[in-house]
Amino acid sequence: MSKLMTSLTLAAALVLSACSTTSPDVVQRGDAQRMSQIQDATVLSSRPVTVDGSQSGVGGVAGGVTGAIAGSSVGGRREGAVVGVIGAVAGAVIGNAIERSATKEDALEIIVQLRNGERRAIVQAKGAEAFNSGDPVVLVTTGGKTRVQRAPAVVPAAPATNG
Repeated sequence: MSKLMTSLTLAAALVLSACSTTSPDVVQRGDAQRMSQIQDATVLSSRPVTVDGSQSGVGGVAGGVTGAIAGSSVGGRREGAVVGVIGAVAGAVIGNAIERSATKEDALEIIVQLRNGERRAIVQAKGAEAFNSGDPVVLVTTGGKTRVQRAPAVVPAAPATNG
């Protein structure tokens, strides 16, 4: 029984370690302290979409190993081998489905118009900001990836005083 619990814990850890976020509110370590390109734009439309989960194979392998170990402990030698193979296949299918479900994200497809009239569509995970038609935004591009965020308010500079 402790073998099974250890295997299940290992499988869960592997599946969860494969999870990552594409949230616009989370900056990846490699993007920190890198200069980004900024473009001003206006939101034309925004709609909710779902980004399909990934299948790196980690969930399938972890599930297969767990299923094989659990199945091989059933019955005698011959039964254990047969049930172990069935458990490995079932575990791989279930592990793959769990990984795909765990890495699926709610997102937004945001269509913007740049100042030069060109239009762009960006899909990003839902963050803290909501976007409506007409909202001024900036497109922040770092390392080939672009995210949309509200344009900061521009405050006129105070006039210089001679003192």
